[in-house]
Amino acid sequence: MLIVCFSANSLAQTDSVKVPEHNWQYVFESDSSADIWDMYYRFINKKGHRRSDHAKPGLHSTIFPELAYAIQTGVAVGLNANLSFTSANPEQNISTIIFTPQYTQYHQIIVPVVLNLWTKDNRFNIVTDWRYYDYSADNFGLGSNSPANADDHLTYSYMRLQQAVLRQVAPNLSVGVGYALDYHWNIRDVNSTPQLNDDFERYGTMTKTVSSGPTFSVQYTNRRNPNNPQSGFFGSVVVRPNLRLLGSDQNWQSVIADFRKYVPLSSNGRHILAFWNMNWLSLGGQAPYLDLPSTGWDTYSNMGRGYVQGRYRGRNLVYLEAEYRAQLLPSGLLGAVLFTNMQTYSDYPNTNHFGRLLPGGGVGLRVKMNKHSNLNFAIDYGFGIGGAQGLFLNFGEVF
Repeated sequence: MLIVCFSANSLAQTDSVKVPEHNWQYVFESDSSADIWDMYYRFINKKGHRRSDHAKPGLHSTIFPELAYAIQTGVAVGLNANLSFTSANPEQNISTIIFTPQYTQYHQIIVPVVLNLWTKDNRFNIVTDWRYYDYSADNFGLGSNSPANADDHLTYSYMRLQQAVLRQVAPNLSVGVGYALDYHWNIRDVNSTPQLNDDFERYGTMTKTVSSGPTFSVQYTNRRNPNNPQSGFFGSVVVRPNLRLLGSDQNWQSVIADFRKYVPLSSNGRHILAFWNMNWLSLGGQAPYLDLPSTGWDTYSNMGRGYVQGRYRGRNLVYLEAEYRAQLLPSGLLGAVLFTNMQTYSDYPNTNHFGRLLPGGGVGLRVKMNKHSNLNFAIDYGFGIGGAQGLFLNFGEVF
């Protein structure tokens, strides 16, 4: 859980107005929006000021050091940074930069940088996913029936470089091209129970793998704020042929189709239904083991709350999730969610059929970190089958 928190808001901090010294109802009962900075000025730095509800267009940054926990990392220390760029134009998509480096209890190093930038009038969308991992993880094998009690552990180093540029061709519709590299090296398998799970060895043990190729994207979105969508639709299809010509170990293809819909249940945005569907397929030749679709290995590591990252893995994945989001306070300072999800993977070694359905679900709390970018800190507790459960933290909504 989050222990240490410091949040910085550019532009918004200097845009303040006077409030009565004892007007605590402002935070808890009024319709004025509030976030943790308002709490800071009201209860810690009692100067009687708060930031205006109406932020100036521009950069709104939320940055804090963290002491966090996740099932796959244990306790972790690091930095959580979200930079959001807003516009006076309500049709302009909000751009975001997310940087969350961590060092963990299990001596893992995680350094991701994810950018989703939009130029004026949404003409171009620049999508970046760069990351470096010095990582270790439990390996449960392939398919929807992989055992939970296998004592198999993988260690490896990992570099991802994914870059794409999309051009708007019609309102809310963009197409683009890019390049993607997934490079794993120093791969080591420590398997104490091969009788339960030897899928990694049977699949083809290698100490280094490279997947490299161009990407071709089609995207439709009228979801203006990816931090916390209030309405709209997001749909993306990315086709990636990995080619030996570009350094890939072998020729194979992946297709990721990602669809998200947000349905407001009230005119004030305090009640929202959100739906997420991801279809992640690997086609043609044999994809490297660590590049196969897997629980929690989407861009923001959010897929499959209720299960540890990497719990299930297979050649193909179908994923569904639904979430009900509600504000607990009129100010928006606190909120809550109720979610349910389902994932299923291709069987192994018979990859032509999908295995059993793997449900998950849980509840969560939301704390407003920055009311001007509508950024929440998400604290969820999820459950899965077979006793799977755990705490899941996220900077921004899960999807």
